[in-house]
Amino acid sequence: MKFLSTVALLFATVLSLHAQEVLETGGKKMPDEWIDKDTKHRVVKLTRMEGRSNLSFYFHNNPFIGNSMVFYSSNKNNVDSVRKQEISTVVSGNRQIHLLDLKTLKSEQLTHHRLPMNGEIVDNKKGIVYYQIRDTVFCVNAKTKEVKTVFVFPADFKGTVTAINADGTLLGGAKSSDEEKELFKKYPNKSSYFDIIYEAKLPRTLFTINVKTKELDKVHSDSAWLNHVQFSTTDPNLLMFCHEGPWHKVNRIWTIDVKTKKITQIHKRIMDMEIAGHEWPSVDGQIIWYDLQQPRSTKFYVEGHHVKTGQKTKYELQRDEWSIHFNSNKDNSLFCGDGGNSGQVARAKDGMWIYLFKPDGDKFISTRLVNMKHHNYRLEPNVHFSPDGKWVIFRANFEGIENVYAVEINETK
Repeated sequence: MKFLSTVALLFATVLSLHAQEVLETGGKKMPDEWIDKDTKHRVVKLTRMEGRSNLSFYFHNNPFIGNSMVFYSSNKNNVDSVRKQEISTVVSGNRQIHLLDLKTLKSEQLTHHRLPMNGEIVDNKKGIVYYQIRDTVFCVNAKTKEVKTVFVFPADFKGTVTAINADGTLLGGAKSSDEEKELFKKYPNKSSYFDIIYEAKLPRTLFTINVKTKELDKVHSDSAWLNHVQFSTTDPNLLMFCHEGPWHKVNRIWTIDVKTKKITQIHKRIMDMEIAGHEWPSVDGQIIWYDLQQPRSTKFYVEGHHVKTGQKTKYELQRDEWSIHFNSNKDNSLFCGDGGNSGQVARAKDGMWIYLFKPDGDKFISTRLVNMKHHNYRLEPNVHFSPDGKWVIFRANFEGIENVYAVEINETK
């Protein structure tokens, strides 16, 4: 018995030493765990399903149920011709929803559908995951695996759900016109369709669906390109949306009270070529944060709009620190970002990093967490803080296939 215990201890020690191997991140197959040689931070591969494409959620969609994370897994994606890769934009074989235990790293499949599904919608309190297949909205209970049909869109109103409110009673989304859908088919790349759809001024409608009564409520219609529909994290009646289009042409960020229908503009541009976007609500629902550039590609900030008072909080960062997406922890004491390559709006010379930011007065102090030089930014990493706040979770393709990773905030000594 003593011999077996000694062998087990030695085996555990070998595994531990292997896990702490200091390596350049990416450009080859990586072990399950390593220390990034350029940052000295520990990186862990969360999804360990060999040969499959695994994608975590868009940055403002909360994927967590307790200490577990919802993600999508599919057969390996063919993305050679794709300019921007999202879960909803790539045709994937056998794409299903999975649940990952962040402690044990064991994952289990929650759905078993033959038709493609979309949706990054999690009722974090009740442990229910919502998704859409064609005109039907389904949900799956993450604990019992029970699947239910939630809603079927009528023939004259084919919408898309993208969010659930704070108390889990309302789904929210937008309906586009048939003309808009045809434009997307004709111009599949963002560089083509972005200006075309913006200039077309086609009607869009924001709506909610009552999960219990199945009531469909059309809350707001406009000829603006209404998009990025997301609910407040704490106020069940507050829906945030954007006027999509070229950021320097739009006042992008708005909210609507779905009961009173009161609309509030969150940010108004004050100079030529100013841009603001990629907005997200703070965990406590008190602040709406967003990327702000005054003007575009010149001065870089993360700004927060306090929902109740309208007061602004603004942090400056440097060009190479700019990120496609930012995120914030539970008390807004730390932020993270997913960096960007030289082709992004910041034109950064050395911006391909996963970043941690700490507010210091009116600016951010940055820490580089992961070197992303082997990552292709057609897949945007879309950072999230882990539920315990000790890790930044992101997706990457630096091994040649998409997987989900976590990097420890504290540097490895």
